[in-house]
Amino acid sequence: MDRRRFLRLGLLSAGVPLAGRINGISWAANPSVATPASTTAAAVASPYAHLLILVELKGANDGLNTVIPYSDPLYAQLRPKIAIARDQVLALSEREGLHPSLNPLMPLWQNKELAVIQGVGYPKPNLSHFRSIEIWDTASNSEEYLGAGWLARTFAAMPTPFQFAADGIVVGSSDMGPLSGPQVRTIALADTRQFLQQARLAKPDGDQRNAALKHILGVESEIVHAAAKLNTNYAFKTEFPKNNFGNQIRTASQLVASNAGMATIRLTLSGFDTHAGQLGTQANLLKDLAEGLAALKASLTELNRWDSTTIMTYSEFGRRPKENQSGGTDHGTASAHFVMGGSVKGGLYGQAPQLSRLDGNGNLPFAVDFRSLYATVIDKWWRGDSSKILGGKFDTLDLLSA
Repeated sequence: MDRRRFLRLGLLSAGVPLAGRINGISWAANPSVATPASTTAAAVASPYAHLLILVELKGANDGLNTVIPYSDPLYAQLRPKIAIARDQVLALSEREGLHPSLNPLMPLWQNKELAVIQGVGYPKPNLSHFRSIEIWDTASNSEEYLGAGWLARTFAAMPTPFQFAADGIVVGSSDMGPLSGPQVRTIALADTRQFLQQARLAKPDGDQRNAALKHILGVESEIVHAAAKLNTNYAFKTEFPKNNFGNQIRTASQLVASNAGMATIRLTLSGFDTHAGQLGTQANLLKDLAEGLAALKASLTELNRWDSTTIMTYSEFGRRPKENQSGGTDHGTASAHFVMGGSVKGGLYGQAPQLSRLDGNGNLPFAVDFRSLYATVIDKWWRGDSSKILGGKFDTLDLLSA
């Protein structure tokens, strides 16, 4: 077992849910907490004054029952049992509409703060959960294996301000995903209060003559410094949903309120692998998603951070257009995703599902390479050069006004 993995496992077993940048790069020292409505001077001078919040729809959300091609007769033919009835669809255009559980997002659509990107995928798709999410996390080609996530490579090429508490914070999961990499300052936590309490257990005290122990104590010191920059004292007027995803939204909002400094926050909503009984399961999941994102919008507005935050969903792949015999859908290819925020140019992007052009396996062709979304974030949101980070040039989408 390599030393970095040993350190991370050791910290987790001690009850401190943090994976930090080690290898000689430390957390910010002598931190101070700003008022919620302000930002640090370092953030103001940095492209990372623009925050990215990623929401992983784990298990592969069914795009066809999320953004519904209700006017296409093939949709109902392929899904005689699980198609959403036309009179229930929340119309976005004469052809497409949202699942009724996504009604809390309609105010964002009407305010042109919600972009709906259809047909998101990549060439030669892999339908294994493990491998496909690895492709998304690393922004690799289908047959390419990369060791670091796309965000990890972004922060290596464009370092965040030293004063930031972390490059990124993962809420609700121990998987670093796109933040995986040897040189990334990442905090993984489920709850900020728990993190602060447990981080105080990490005392940089001990025998400094032992090199391995000195390294461990150095990482513990970084934890203490990172924890000192966070607080959970902001009293929101926003009411957060009382479920797991709502708790993640509340935690993310408290992180933003702390002004500790971070470039990205990643959230996870699990349960989308709907091989059976999809109608009820997906309806509940999309309800949790929409209510949580609506609460996030409200909290960011309270903090005067809505215009400087972009929220983006992603998932390992979509589902097959034809329903299966268990009232569900099997692993598919292209899907629909959302980008939202005060600087987002709302509307429909990409291409509506081409149900008459399914491939030999009954799957949809893709219209937008998922790396175009990443390029849009890097080039437009953070003013970087995505071609050097993503290993090639990908078209950006004109969906950000920043």
